[in-house]
Amino acid sequence: MSISSSLQSAMRSLDSPLMDAMLPFLLIFTVIFAVLEKSTLLGEGKRNMNTVIAIVISLIVVVPHITNSYPGRFDPVDVINSALPQVSILIVAIVMVLILIGLFGQDKIFLGLSMPGWVAAFSIVAIIFIFADAAGYGGTGVTSWLNSTFGQEITTVVVMILVFGIIIAFITGGEGKRENISALNRIGIDFKKLFGGGGHH
Repeated sequence: MSISSSLQSAMRSLDSPLMDAMLPFLLIFTVIFAVLEKSTLLGEGKRNMNTVIAIVISLIVVVPHITNSYPGRFDPVDVINSALPQVSILIVAIVMVLILIGLFGQDKIFLGLSMPGWVAAFSIVAIIFIFADAAGYGGTGVTSWLNSTFGQEITTVVVMILVFGIIIAFITGGEGKRENISALNRIGIDFKKLFGGGGHH
């Protein structure tokens, strides 16, 4: 068998529900396991139990995809596979923004919110739009209207200009007071309070 035919056979094997489900399975397992480990929801030292729960939940999500049991567009595996490339690009952009923040403007305050807070808010909104569009709910949304009215390229350029405009406004804005707390706490997220851990001593 030639190398080209072997590659074609390998690529055809990738185009199957089982292979489609591998990446979502690993992603769901990793996220659930990390949340259970970090939150100690089941108690300290429960790694084996956390692993089993993460595997079971991941299988519950991906097995109906493999067996074609999900109705129509409500297949979460297809949604994840459709959204992940855009989310990956968004993550790269967020990392670049955070590098700029660390270099120039972590102490800046804009409209009463620190730069990490604005990045987190923008990221949450962007991810919601991406997954909603991947799930098929973006057909009448803002992004589809912008793309159909102005074209996808122009919409992308406008969004990039707005994002970098916000970054420049942050960098050139006034100084703000910093508290000696974590980045998540600075944007109002306290995992200890959220999951009932920790406490005042």
